[in-house]
Amino acid sequence: MRFPFYSLRTGVLAHLAFLIVSAMLLINVVMVKFSEKDLIEAKLQTGRLLLNAMEQKVGNHITNQHRTWAHLESDPRFKNEIKQLLRAGDFSGVLLVNRDGAKVFDYGSWGERQQEVLSLCRDTLVTKRHSYDFSGSTWGVIWLANERVKISSPLFFDGHFLGAMTVYAELRPLYENLRKSEKIILIYILLNTIILVLFGIYLLSRMVVRPIHRLLSITEEFKEGEPFPNLVDSSPNEIGRLSRSLNMMLKRLDENKKELKAHISSLEKANRDLRKAQDEIIKSEKLASVGRLAAGVAHEIGNPIGITLGYLELLKDGTLSKEESRDFLKRMESEITRINQTIRQLLDFSRPASGEREQTGIHDLVMGTVNMLKPQPMMAHIEIRPVLQASKDAVWADPNQLKQVFLNIIMNAADAMTNEEVPNDETAGILIIKTIDAEDSIELRFEDTGSGIPQQELAHVFDPFYTTKDTGTGTGLGLSVCYRIIEGMEGSIRAESNQGEGTTIIIDIPLYHG
Repeated sequence: MRFPFYSLRTGVLAHLAFLIVSAMLLINVVMVKFSEKDLIEAKLQTGRLLLNAMEQKVGNHITNQHRTWAHLESDPRFKNEIKQLLRAGDFSGVLLVNRDGAKVFDYGSWGERQQEVLSLCRDTLVTKRHSYDFSGSTWGVIWLANERVKISSPLFFDGHFLGAMTVYAELRPLYENLRKSEKIILIYILLNTIILVLFGIYLLSRMVVRPIHRLLSITEEFKEGEPFPNLVDSSPNEIGRLSRSLNMMLKRLDENKKELKAHISSLEKANRDLRKAQDEIIKSEKLASVGRLAAGVAHEIGNPIGITLGYLELLKDGTLSKEESRDFLKRMESEITRINQTIRQLLDFSRPASGEREQTGIHDLVMGTVNMLKPQPMMAHIEIRPVLQASKDAVWADPNQLKQVFLNIIMNAADAMTNEEVPNDETAGILIIKTIDAEDSIELRFEDTGSGIPQQELAHVFDPFYTTKDTGTGTGLGLSVCYRIIEGMEGSIRAESNQGEGTTIIIDIPLYHG
């Protein structure tokens, strides 16, 4: 029987052997774990019984024989009895303390562990309850396990509390016994795997491999133009069904060839039409993007241009000092630079360019934006009240992008509150800018006293080209751009409003943790 390396038989047998071995090893691991757990539990139970026996020995020595703790160390009979009990339970040592926590008796080689055992005894004096503690690390059966166990118990006799005692045992002999049994189990797994694999070879060859080889030989020897071979197999299993299905497929193959040739020409024409349609869709999408970007650039650079024009208007008055003029010129230079950055950002509105991120203070950025907008004519009748209450305001963001977000929101609020009938010495509206501590983020709230937005329109305020302004006064891209920028910072932005009660824009940005 040949076993080619890439044959079906080899692959199935390899997987079968792997599954059998894996299943048996997993079962073995579980059984070893349960056996180890049961043996340790038995060890703990033995320790508790051993402590009970010692409790009777010590109680009888102290209470019934009216002896003191000092007699324990000098009584050879008592030591011999304790030694026999420890040997019977396969424990290595015992330590006793009186009610004051002083050591009164010990047996065994404690070494550096004596202080740990003494501390465990004293804890038992306080709790007056049985306890146990595992320590050390040694190789168990399959993985690392605890090296030793210490069992502690309060010492009572005839209702009198005498002290506490602790026994300890090495667990390595327990693991050694399990490993000896494990060798026998592994031999059994190997023999069982060999038997199952050999039996699987026989069944697989008879029921699967041979019928498939017959089908392969027929299909490989078939040549175009020859009569179709008869592949009918009366077997009721899947191999028989495959044979019958293959026979039907070969008969339909000749008919499908003729239909295929007829379809090829129509498919070639359809492919040409599809390519043409795809090109037209791409061109149409490019034209739509150009329109969106043109409107977006005009809208986004309008704010800094308006600010720059406001500074120019102030400079033309000639009433400013040299320092104020230089300051305004620097601000104009900054805004013109920002126009250049905005143009680069909005070259692709659907994929806004991400600027360089850095640690940015929200409070400083908000106040800088407010101070920059205050001299503008559009803010003449608008009162801005910053309420910056957040204890942490550092975020990881591009300050220019955040500044653009704040500008858009503040100027939208100003437009909503502008009223031409308001006298020059009165306030048209109030904009409150709040920062609040949120869970691992900072929340900004821009609350205006404008006319508000109808509830049915509130869900669309962040859609591109949505605007409540008059035709020609806005493109509706401002809040949409804000949404894209905040979303790129892994933050969120939403709007709350009632008709006639103003609008609140809420922004949540994750804090920077260094």
